Amino acid sequence: MAQIHILVADDDVEIRDSLRDLLAGEGFLCDCVANGEEAIALLEKSNYDLVITDLNMPVRNGMELLKYISSFAPKTSAMIITAHATVETAVEALRKGAIDYILKPIDPGELLHRIHHINRFRRTLLENQNLRKEIREKFNFSNIIGDSPAMKQVYHMVSRVANSTSNVLITGKSGTGKELIARAIHDNSPRKNEPFVPINCGALPETLFESELFGFRKGAFTGANQDKDGVFKSASGGTLFLDEVGEIPVHIQVKLLRAIETKEIKPLGSSNPIHVNVRILSATNKDLLKEVEEGNFREDLYYRLNIVEIHLPSLRERQEDIPLLVNHFINKYNHELKRKVRGVDNDTMKALINHSWKGEVRELENMIERAVLLCDGEYLTIDNLQGSSMPDTSLKKSFSPPLKNAVREFEKYHIRRILEMVEYDKAKAAEFLDIGLSSLYRKIDELDI
Repeated sequence: MAQIHILVADDDVEIRDSLRDLLAGEGFLCDCVANGEEAIALLEKSNYDLVITDLNMPVRNGMELLKYISSFAPKTSAMIITAHATVETAVEALRKGAIDYILKPIDPGELLHRIHHINRFRRTLLENQNLRKEIREKFNFSNIIGDSPAMKQVYHMVSRVANSTSNVLITGKSGTGKELIARAIHDNSPRKNEPFVPINCGALPETLFESELFGFRKGAFTGANQDKDGVFKSASGGTLFLDEVGEIPVHIQVKLLRAIETKEIKPLGSSNPIHVNVRILSATNKDLLKEVEEGNFREDLYYRLNIVEIHLPSLRERQEDIPLLVNHFINKYNHELKRKVRGVDNDTMKALINHSWKGEVRELENMIERAVLLCDGEYLTIDNLQGSSMPDTSLKKSFSPPLKNAVREFEKYHIRRILEMVEYDKAKAAEFLDIGLSSLYRKIDELDI
């Protein structure tokens, strides 16, 4: 792990020397300057992880230094040193971007504790930023929203399977976004410049399955006036996505299995096999193993399709993603419907987080679209959701029985979600929460967020 680089700015030479010795003894790289102007000169030349600055200094004071850091060194954290008589000024400094403050005379143990706490916070923040950057760079997930552990596992699986040629089975309830995952796999595979051909097996009449999959030749049946390629031929070289694969009739499953094993198809009305090079991604909301046991799905086909399984979690399994999804859909429908909704109020967000979501993300999107259309104010309210499938019981959530514990749990949950929603912009989070920035820092510390 790289050493932490700290810059100390204080016009008191004794404080500078003592802090240099303390921080160097702890293994930090440390530079010291006597005022804000000297600090800015070093910040222009070098990158610092943390600046510890006094507020009252000649030439350029601590407030001016904070302003510079906020504008020109946003990845540098700042801690201020203040005397007992200037606590109000310290609070103002927090509003201007300082991450913490410590009172004079400085307690060495307390200072080191604060620095280590800031370092842990910065490391977590950078990890989250790097993860989001990696996902944006490696995957076309423009319509897939989620930072929850469950979704991170999905992203990880997509990254593992994208470059292979193995068939993948994507499972999950209807409305969870299985086709989006299939497209992400294709878009990040060596086949990304070749066709991605989806077919909804649940929407096909039984009599059309074979011709839709394998195509037909002119004269193969009444009405076949010309040759037609099936989806296997259309997807050759690329990816074939079989949605609702559990709906394929058993007699067609035999021919599908043969096509997968031999990489050959025979269009209806033709005796000449055609070679196809297709990667198959399939999706289902059924328990296919149960379908196998009941004789509705061939076991050999199941294992051919399910070389790797990616399971998409339900919204109940990733409640922490709901605020992100809500914000995404508000932005989407603001654009499409020419509206200017800024967000949702607190009661509405609670209701959305705790709704059962039987229709999953699709239901949430439909509800937000309707609410944005009906909203007359800046924020969506419970009234905008009336007429939807949301029951009054949506406001209920299972917290621990004692009221004090329940309040603490929800407070921690809510603050963490808001911080994630604004990408850890503390000033913006405080504005959303309608509390002072110093109060937010205190809550983060008290609730161990």
